[in-house]
Amino acid sequence: MHIEDRGYQFADGVYEVMAVIGGCLLDEGPHLARLARSLAELRIAPPMSSAALQLVMREVIRRNGVRDGIVYVQITRGVAARDHAFPVTARPVLVVAARRKRRADPRAVADGVAVITIPDIRWQRCDIKSVWQAAGEGGWFL
Repeated sequence: MHIEDRGYQFADGVYEVMAVIGGCLLDEGPHLARLARSLAELRIAPPMSSAALQLVMREVIRRNGVRDGIVYVQITRGVAARDHAFPVTARPVLVVAARRKRRADPRAVADGVAVITIPDIRWQRCDIKSVWQAAGEGGWFL
């Protein structure tokens, strides 16, 4: 990515992470729907159609030999000179990466795990999977 990409400069972008199990994307439809909703809420144009993105994700999975793992999709507003106003001419930038991961322990899947819940205080818009949200208060994780 370019140093003046608004994802770097302002955390101006969205992301989705999808599980890959047996070479197939898990809950792909709901993830893509949330991605489209997040883009619309931040007024970022989709860089391609949902069908084209599905082809890209499958090709990234294939080329990386991922049978079990994740696909990470990030879309930023694009490259523009550093300015707080939304750029008029920037084109969205898409990054798709796939990584192998081991499947969850079958015992944990069968028996469950202990969890706690806490209020989401990031920015009162937890319905948007923004890279700002991913940065949290502890630093940047772009």
